[in-house]
Amino acid sequence: MQTLQFHRSAVVSAVLAALAGLSVAQDSGRAGGAAKPAAEEAAVPRAIPANEVVPPELVDSEGNYEPIPLETDTVVRVQIFLDEHNHGPGNIDGKLGEFGKKAASVYNQIRGIPKGNYAKLMAEAAAKVSDPYTTYTVVEGDGKFVTPSLPTKPQLQVKAKYMGYRSLLEFVAERYHTSEEFLQVLNKSNLYGLKTGSVVKVPNVTPFKIEDLAKHRKFEKDEVLSKRAVVVDIAARVAVFFDEANKPFASFPITPGKPKFIQFGEWKVTNMVSTPEFRWDKSMLEQGKRSEEAYQLPIGPNSPVGIIWTGTSRSGIGLHGTASPHSIGRSESAGCIRFANWDAVRLPELIRPGARVVIR
Repeated sequence: MQTLQFHRSAVVSAVLAALAGLSVAQDSGRAGGAAKPAAEEAAVPRAIPANEVVPPELVDSEGNYEPIPLETDTVVRVQIFLDEHNHGPGNIDGKLGEFGKKAASVYNQIRGIPKGNYAKLMAEAAAKVSDPYTTYTVVEGDGKFVTPSLPTKPQLQVKAKYMGYRSLLEFVAERYHTSEEFLQVLNKSNLYGLKTGSVVKVPNVTPFKIEDLAKHRKFEKDEVLSKRAVVVDIAARVAVFFDEANKPFASFPITPGKPKFIQFGEWKVTNMVSTPEFRWDKSMLEQGKRSEEAYQLPIGPNSPVGIIWTGTSRSGIGLHGTASPHSIGRSESAGCIRFANWDAVRLPELIRPGARVVIR
């Protein structure tokens, strides 16, 4: 196949360079000093005190600088704000970890803001996210998306009718882009006994409504979305989306394929479908070779490919959801690019068949 050239503008290069320079350990404290106590963190920009040493490249055009926030509610606001602007921070959990920093970095770089300066981001988050929390009341219909006794082995999963969530707690956690652990900390109680009528405190983010997901819907080419591109940065474990003018506008954490299966280069999106079934083939997953011994697994959020499949012109390689959102960015897939389901569900609004997929 003919490889298409991916043209880099100054903004594109800056965004990708910013990602390449970030790591788990980076920005763990304040520039030029020790970490500031959480209670002293503010959600608004501030002028730099005369006795504080801050690298000049981190100061914005108005002379403001704010380091990484630490206070839980402030971080939740920032995470929600980034998520709502299609810059996935990973789990919304009150901790601005590796992928929260990368989301903030891409957000800042697109807008010409120093990547380590959180002043404007925190101010915008405070203005747009007035309350970082809301509540969700479990309704009777939620139970149909739960499969409490779902097995873990594919030879048993194939007998299931639906690969649903294993508990209502898992259902609520994925709905609000967070983890089961954070919800229990937030609610200060054991939530594994949720039932119809239970009220749960949750992050105030636009929920992933699995009940609105059409079954086996095929997404066709689009005059605008098919001209877009997604760059999958394997080292950074982030996918950055570019519009038809080659300008970055969205980013999400991903889990890349195993090194032996990664195919660097440029491909195209060939198909896109919601609620896919999955052919589990041990030989294909471990050696990249299709065998006759396989299991056709049913649909559901706990399918290995989650709630959507985006195929590419590279056979066997696609972008899809996952059964394990907590593992995004922290493990390896068999060869595909995995997104959390709450991020994967947005793919049809970002790209369509015909869009470029650059793996670098």
